[in-house]
Amino acid sequence: MKTHFKKLKNTNYLGSWDLANDDGTFKEAIVTMENTKKEIVFDGQGGKEDLPVLRFKGIQKPMVMNATNLKQVAKITGSAFVEDWEGKQICLFVQKVKAFGEWHDALRIKAPVAPQKHPLPQDRFDKAIESVKVGKYAKDKLKADFALTPEQIKVLDETKIEGAKA
Repeated sequence: MKTHFKKLKNTNYLGSWDLANDDGTFKEAIVTMENTKKEIVFDGQGGKEDLPVLRFKGIQKPMVMNATNLKQVAKITGSAFVEDWEGKQICLFVQKVKAFGEWHDALRIKAPVAPQKHPLPQDRFDKAIESVKVGKYAKDKLKADFALTPEQIKVLDETKIEGAKA
């Protein structure tokens, strides 16, 4: 695994380099927001500033937020209030931006894309219904995991679980 040179700096905050692949491309990361608060951020050159910082569940490094990313989170969540962001998911990605006369890799935020549900062929649907009947597969899980046809949904809704009271 290769090491991006910016990872060698003593940085306590998430940066574009944290999403770098070995081939120079960048991956995306879907994360769950924990909280956003103003914190004193040290710039590594003796300066400090009171800035908004977004913390994530399960990730040690928080992200210093700029105006662009704050507005994007508000748009994605439908709320300008940071308390409403807790528990919501966002997707972090890297975008080239021009700043201070140069191009830089910047962390950006977008709405996470829901995974595509796959249709369930009839033979597999029939087997799934048998599993639902004996209590091995929950109806809600089947609906959540697959793109069912209206006919399949009707059959599923009408399926009785063996031993369950009517």
